Amino acid sequence: MSVATDDAAAIAATECLPAAGAVALRAINLTGGYGDRQVLHNVSIDLHAGELLAIVGPNGAGKSTLLKILSGALPPWSGVAELEGRPLAAYDRRAIARRLAMVAQENLVAFRFTVLEIVLMGRAPHLGPFHFETRHDLAIAHAALERFDLLGLARRPIQELSGGERKRVFLARALAQDPHVALLDEPTAFLDLRHVAEIFARLRELRSERGLAVVATLHDLNAAALHADRVLLMKDGATAGYGTPEEVFTADNLRAVYETEVYVGRNPVNGSITVLPGAIVRPGKGD
Repeated sequence: MSVATDDAAAIAATECLPAAGAVALRAINLTGGYGDRQVLHNVSIDLHAGELLAIVGPNGAGKSTLLKILSGALPPWSGVAELEGRPLAAYDRRAIARRLAMVAQENLVAFRFTVLEIVLMGRAPHLGPFHFETRHDLAIAHAALERFDLLGLARRPIQELSGGERKRVFLARALAQDPHVALLDEPTAFLDLRHVAEIFARLRELRSERGLAVVATLHDLNAAALHADRVLLMKDGATAGYGTPEEVFTADNLRAVYETEVYVGRNPVNGSITVLPGAIVRPGKGD
């Protein structure tokens, strides 16, 4: 069997993939914070298999805190987060990691691990105690590296990579984890235009091929409008809008949340919502 065939078989040999349209992740009235400082206020979402939900809002809106609660890293003060129909609290950490992958904004690595070693760490939830990676795990890691255009960097120490390259490495590690849900905190930060387009293309493939459900915090409203099925607009830890990009990205909503003038129109090429911050459009004589 060829290496390419091995890779394809490895990626296809997932656990039980979620049914199309099934609810992968649900949050019901989540409230939470740090110490005695409340950050989230009764936030609710539904995420279905194959969907991309974009979480947007200004700095300090509570986006990253919401991801931490959805990942199980931060317990909520009240409300419930459910993963594939069961409360998140009902799973142990290994069981969560087999179904859900989290990529944070910052991913610090203390030792000089290579790119391949970092990506192979994504296989840890699927290995028993004291078990080493098999050829199957290596094939999955190589397929993830190839998916994110990283094969040429596989032997490089992670510390020698640029910020954008590092971001792609941790996305590849999340893919090697073989999750049903991916929580991505600013997945396109530090990436150039080509790699931003490629990341969204890869996510679109994975959503279509494997039913991967994706939650991504984004600062780029135009990227959210173009790629997301639904959008959660947040301000001060609360929901300011929730629905399709067309429903949420209205001039009134965005002015209220970002406290600045905006222009909301349509991209003439693909028809998606376009947002221009600080723009005031005045009709000309011929309009």
